[in-house]
Amino acid sequence: MLESATMDTIRRKIENGERITRDEGMYLLRDAPLLELAPLAMTTRWRLNPERRVTFVIDTNLNYTNTCDAFCAFCAFYRTPGQDGEYTYSIEQMMEQFARAREMGVTTVLLQGGLNKAIPFQYYLDLVRETCRRFPDIHAHFYSAPEVMKMTEVSGLSLDDVIARLYQAGLRSIPGGGAEILTDRVKEQISKLWPKGTTRDWVDVHRAAHRGGMRSTATMMYGHVETDDDVIEHLDVVRALQDETGGFTAFIPWSYKRDQNPLARRVVSEAGPNRYLRMLAVARIYLDNVQHVQASWFSEGKKTGVVALHFGGDDFGGTIFDENVMQEAGFYNRTTIDEIVALIRDSGFVPAQRTTLYDIVREFPLVEAAAR
Repeated sequence: MLESATMDTIRRKIENGERITRDEGMYLLRDAPLLELAPLAMTTRWRLNPERRVTFVIDTNLNYTNTCDAFCAFCAFYRTPGQDGEYTYSIEQMMEQFARAREMGVTTVLLQGGLNKAIPFQYYLDLVRETCRRFPDIHAHFYSAPEVMKMTEVSGLSLDDVIARLYQAGLRSIPGGGAEILTDRVKEQISKLWPKGTTRDWVDVHRAAHRGGMRSTATMMYGHVETDDDVIEHLDVVRALQDETGGFTAFIPWSYKRDQNPLARRVVSEAGPNRYLRMLAVARIYLDNVQHVQASWFSEGKKTGVVALHFGGDDFGGTIFDENVMQEAGFYNRTTIDEIVALIRDSGFVPAQRTTLYDIVREFPLVEAAAR
């Protein structure tokens, strides 16, 4: 009876557009029937995004260096200085990769790299500036919070100064990578040389980016050593910062992949589809001030990604023509524009190509509508 009353209270609040509490979020994450979460999440989804549209972006994920001094236990991508397979690409080498991306129709490049102290701050600025100059049709979505913190270290500049100079070079958005789980208890466990970046560092970077005119995404990598309390704390941190700045465009959760990295010794199995759908639905309900939540065909598989569109997701992510970080962890998944359009259509939604900042480029009408 108590559980029924709790669910009724939460349902009433969601239908009225009221914010749920941390305790109510915890109940949804731990105890609520999974299938009852779907309509609740969709209620929030329709309130924030009333069109029957699911968006995607034509993008690719590139890396400029795999040299890193963070030694994160969940990462199979990094190499230490001098290690076999280590690389740092020049500006010209990166421009060659961008040119190939443009030939594939890419409109956004999500660029990240290891934390490489040998790279001067000018390199990061030049990479942004040259990308914007040579490829004005490609949106530069560069540099996660830990990378920005590394820039403050190598430059000796303040965080605001680093953000200002990146903005002057042409950067208008940053990805949400480096969040993992936004509690220092978890961060201390999954990064060997903690702090790779504390929760405060991540928040400070995104706050500074929003203050400096940039937008960003918020992410979460779950399914390792975190507890349900940690997950709700993570969502609470994101919600609070969004209340303050309004700078997040979307929230993107994905599950940890355990192959080829040391953390696998402590994680018996990966989180499955049911956990992902629950995580996505709770995030959609809890983050009532973040307009978009991404359903990931890439990290969770296409079938789960499609189902997630009925658990609150209104965005299907990107084409991700290139990706190295999760591939190094033994996870390989690719798609095409035609397949993304077909998957969205088959789910009963209207596919729409978007920009990084969620402006609509074009819609792909449902087959039935096109026939008429």
